[in-house]
Amino acid sequence: MSNNQSAHSRRRFLKSAVAASAVFATPHIIPSSALGKDGAVAPSERIVMGAIGVGGRGSYDLGIFLQRPEVQFVGICDTQADRRNKAKKTVDEKYASQDCKTYSDMFEILARDDVDAMLIATGDRWHTLASIIAAKAGKDIYCEKPLSLTIAESRALADAIERYGRVYQAGTQRRNIRNFMLAIELAQSGKLGKLHTVHANTLAPATTHDCLPAEPEPVKDVVDWDRWLGPTPWRPYNSLYVQGRWRGYFDFHGGGILEWGSHTIDLCQWANSADDTTPVHFEPRGNSVVARYANGVKLVMRDTGWLGMGTCSVRFEGDEGFVETGDSGKMQLGPGKLRQEHRVFTDVGTDPTSHIREFLRCVKSRGVTAANANVAAQSHVAAHAAYVAWQLGRPLAFDPVKEEFPGDEEANRMRSRAWREPWRV
Repeated sequence: MSNNQSAHSRRRFLKSAVAASAVFATPHIIPSSALGKDGAVAPSERIVMGAIGVGGRGSYDLGIFLQRPEVQFVGICDTQADRRNKAKKTVDEKYASQDCKTYSDMFEILARDDVDAMLIATGDRWHTLASIIAAKAGKDIYCEKPLSLTIAESRALADAIERYGRVYQAGTQRRNIRNFMLAIELAQSGKLGKLHTVHANTLAPATTHDCLPAEPEPVKDVVDWDRWLGPTPWRPYNSLYVQGRWRGYFDFHGGGILEWGSHTIDLCQWANSADDTTPVHFEPRGNSVVARYANGVKLVMRDTGWLGMGTCSVRFEGDEGFVETGDSGKMQLGPGKLRQEHRVFTDVGTDPTSHIREFLRCVKSRGVTAANANVAAQSHVAAHAAYVAWQLGRPLAFDPVKEEFPGDEEANRMRSRAWREPWRV
């Protein structure tokens, strides 16, 4: 039995023991909320959670989780004292208590056998390793994107989630946003005709291998710089990094194709019914990369030429029409006969509420999430392969089964990055 199952069993036993002893005890009043009445969830049935990484996006996700009555947050972990203390204040105010514990070391919160699931919203450099460690500790995982920095990390994560039997939801929340879901339905239903091209809104691919200038390193209790770096190469401390200005630096970031492509390439994969594969050919063209699937469908990853439907737009084209949509909730469809499918949605593409709700349902049911580790790994592999082609500046063939570039040693070396000691899977 896993730690998760043990914790649930222990809470069910305690609930039964309390109920049995009440038969013989002096009558007293038990609040209805403690019994799960009046819309409340009894403590024995709640999903007990902790968080690792509570910066901007992590704090936002935490706020959504705290709205859910079936969730009880008990611990916050962050390498920065101000962030973990701020998050603790948010949790304690929600529950009108001082019970939320803070940690600078994720291994301490993961050792708690009363914690069922983790929110992981660190910087990208930690997503793979923290998720694998959490899965090994018996925790279910909601992890922000991008879930990996390389092809090899993507596969290691998916394999670990399967090995340890955990529920995993990547933070690619647009899989549960209605305008994107409708666009997918139009592509898969044949209403666009035979699908021939899918377009993913990506950002400029480039990253830099330079570093920010060194600054005096804070004391460990304020910022644990060594732990912040984690498996990435040792670099001198600079306060801008810990303020979130690490994007664009190769050591910590996978580039602009991955940044938005972890969402939009993911949606294109879904539209093409290709969640279990990737394109087989990648060709860089300026800041764009054009790829081709084995079924002949073309994937265009580009940062310009969009219709203004909002950030993270996608466009699906068939021989009888097209649909384009983005984070605004607006849609463009053509030709005229498709206008009857038009909707304007009020969902916001950055809002993970529905996505988090699905994750919590699956934690209880042990079901498979929309953005499970296998699905997310495939779209990330596609993004990483595109970035490799862009960095090398030449077309590349790709084997989706072996996840390698056939006969290309230079490209294959770029499928992984070395992790700094002592970090390893």
